[in-house]
Amino acid sequence: MQIRILCVGKIKEAFFRDAVKEYEKRLSRYAKLQIIEAADERTPEKLSSRAAEDVKRREGERILAQVRDSDYCIALAIEGTSYDSVGLSEHLGALMGRGESTIDFIIGGSLGLSPEVMRRADEAVSFSKLTFPHQLMRVILLEQIYRSFRILNHEPYHK
Repeated sequence: MQIRILCVGKIKEAFFRDAVKEYEKRLSRYAKLQIIEAADERTPEKLSSRAAEDVKRREGERILAQVRDSDYCIALAIEGTSYDSVGLSEHLGALMGRGESTIDFIIGGSLGLSPEVMRRADEAVSFSKLTFPHQLMRVILLEQIYRSFRILNHEPYHK
């Protein structure tokens, strides 16, 4: 099983980088993990809706350049399907059970994901109705993937 996190931007804060490294290490016993960072666009404070769409489009093109036709893509989006941790683990287990060998999780930049990325995604998943910074979302996603593998393998994990 290969898990790929396709995301916009780099993590600047050391504490987020440390958390990502920790979950990369923990996940290594369950899956091959790859994190692919696409360059983010500068986004001034006051941006017209047209300029915002252009930013999302350019970032989306960079993300889509990394997606392979055979990958199963899950876009992280507020309007997506919500799962609890057990439900997410069951969903990932079902995807693996039907032969999906590579699952791409896509995290957009500060303005979200482009319509092109959303069309390519096989599904959208929401972690909350709240908006999280994309650096924090990467850590939350990795923790939930790790938790999912622990659940699937009937291993204890803090509830």
